[in-house]
Amino acid sequence: MADDQDRPAQALIGAWTKRCYFAGRAAMDSALRPHDLGSVQWYVLHRLVSAGPTMQRDLVRLLDIERATMTGIVATLVRKGLVEQVPDRADQRQKLVRITAAGTRLWGELPDLSFIRSVAFDGIDEADLATAVRVLRTATERLETLLKKGESP
Repeated sequence: MADDQDRPAQALIGAWTKRCYFAGRAAMDSALRPHDLGSVQWYVLHRLVSAGPTMQRDLVRLLDIERATMTGIVATLVRKGLVEQVPDRADQRQKLVRITAAGTRLWGELPDLSFIRSVAFDGIDEADLATAVRVLRTATERLETLLKKGESP
């Protein structure tokens, strides 16, 4: 960013965190585009492959996205034949999401996305990375606590 040296670190950390997130997501979307898959769709499939069938409401919480957004994502994955929704045995209103055979096949064809992390962080000192994680975790926890209390600045 231009004129970084003229701005305090507190003003820059949010801007660079956002830019890094969007750059990583763009790299992910670019790698997934040939497979007709978006990054959030990938995260849903990843969860289903790694943890098995999951309640749709739990996906909302785990991926920290809006319920309506998750409804659309799951509907798209169902339409593509990659996942299926089945009513929960205990509460028919709740939906269990599970990967289909076609979804499992596609998952096996997807690129390994760890290259994104390698490009971004290889060669950066582990202590620097640990400091960045600690600072961002602390800031996030403080903001989440503020929101839970219902306070405003």
